[in-house]
Amino acid sequence: MNTPAPLQPVRHYLQFSDLSADDYAHLFARAAEIKRKFKAYEKYHPLADRTLAMIFEKASTRTRVSFEAGMYQLGGSVVHLTTGDSQLGRAEPIEDSARVISRMTDLVMIRTYGQDKIEKFAQYSRVPVINGLTNEFHPCQILADIFTYIEHRGSIQGKVVAWVGDGNNMANTWLQAAELLGFTVHLSTPSGYEVDQAVAGLRSNASYQVFKDPLEACRGADLVTTDVWTSMGYEAENEARKKAFANWCVDTAMMHVAQPDALFMHCLPAHRGEEVSAEVIDGPQSVVWDEAENRMHVQKALMEFLLLGRVNA
Repeated sequence: MNTPAPLQPVRHYLQFSDLSADDYAHLFARAAEIKRKFKAYEKYHPLADRTLAMIFEKASTRTRVSFEAGMYQLGGSVVHLTTGDSQLGRAEPIEDSARVISRMTDLVMIRTYGQDKIEKFAQYSRVPVINGLTNEFHPCQILADIFTYIEHRGSIQGKVVAWVGDGNNMANTWLQAAELLGFTVHLSTPSGYEVDQAVAGLRSNASYQVFKDPLEACRGADLVTTDVWTSMGYEAENEARKKAFANWCVDTAMMHVAQPDALFMHCLPAHRGEEVSAEVIDGPQSVVWDEAENRMHVQKALMEFLLLGRVNA
């Protein structure tokens, strides 16, 4: 009688620190190869007959298109769920939804509000769960941002990333990435909108510096990046935020004090004239369109990794 092989523990991707620096080196290499195949119109279907469930409590253009198109390109299929057609955390407990959905699909991506929801879902899921965005973290976006930097400038190790704006999920994730991958974040946020080191889950403050003046945060930076002043779920604060963030618009003066070959990134959607000037986001240092496309390629590498392990094809 054959003894069945022991089940491997399920790997989830709920925040950037869930993977190691070595895992990321593999993912970036795989993303480059998967993107090469895509550009060369080479079929690559390692996830044939696999199904991705996408659960949206927060709507998104880029997250839906990048995951859905990416899964189809890998040969798989997609089930798209929203709060209107699912019971996540409403009439049905999250743990019950997780038990049911993970018996019918191979992979789950969730874009929701509190990190606690996705953590609880993962706890009861039999398949890998990916964080498509929570209030606390946005790991897939930073995965794409770092891959984009590598494409344009090489290794990010030892570089300086200037974060100008809200101490939000993007800022938290940049700080986790810096601690793990060996670069420094220059952090500048308005008073009252600072990053909480405990929420970000950092071991120390050695990988970042705080600047009251956003211009000084950008001085000598290799990458300058920002986000909208009012993230989804905080719309009631919009007018107060516009006043508080008035001096935190990334403009040509900020880019001028950065390194001459500094890049500009934004996770989109962008509001020209608020968090970034049109001259910057539409200018020669901006790589936001490559950054947006790369969400799809790094997520394909991530889904491959979570379902198949380390592939070298």
